[in-house]
Amino acid sequence: MTEIALIRHGSTAWNKEKRSQGQTDNPLDQDGREQAVLLAARLAEESWDAIYASDLERASETARIIGDRLGIQEIHLDPRLREMGGGQVEGTTEEERLAKWGADWSTLDLGRELADAGTVRGSAVLEDIVQQHPDGRVIVVSHGAVLRNTLRGLVPELDISVKLSNTSITRIVKNENAWQCELYNCSVHLDSSRESQ
Repeated sequence: MTEIALIRHGSTAWNKEKRSQGQTDNPLDQDGREQAVLLAARLAEESWDAIYASDLERASETARIIGDRLGIQEIHLDPRLREMGGGQVEGTTEEERLAKWGADWSTLDLGRELADAGTVRGSAVLEDIVQQHPDGRVIVVSHGAVLRNTLRGLVPELDISVKLSNTSITRIVKNENAWQCELYNCSVHLDSSRESQ
């Protein structure tokens, strides 16, 4: 059995502005770094074998913060873990999209990566990780849309209608030939910081 903790990166300025990031290489903001520190403290309560991450800065920095806390120096960067490509939509807000392309903008071909493509590449990475770490416990830091599309393929019965929160943990395990989701979109590690605000 291989256990994987799927992590969405910490927050960025564009997250707060509700701008589509896609594969634009934005860094974490200060809140995102603080979220990653809280997440790392939670993950440090358990034992982990390896960390994989998207090579985009917001994910790789989140992974480095986790690795520093866990004493795992090597972060395996994999471009297949990048966010879904947003095409012309990247950098825009919903309001800007409506103004530019109208209410049906989401039905237009604006160069965005298809959901199925995200499912295929995300699933391929996780299957490769299982091969590298049979019976291992692995952290994977990636992005909301590609993680949800990956889960849609691996655990079709899972309700993925709720978007993943920044630094949320989704735990999946592979038993023999089947994937199961044990935890979805959990960010209780952020509760203490919310209470102090």
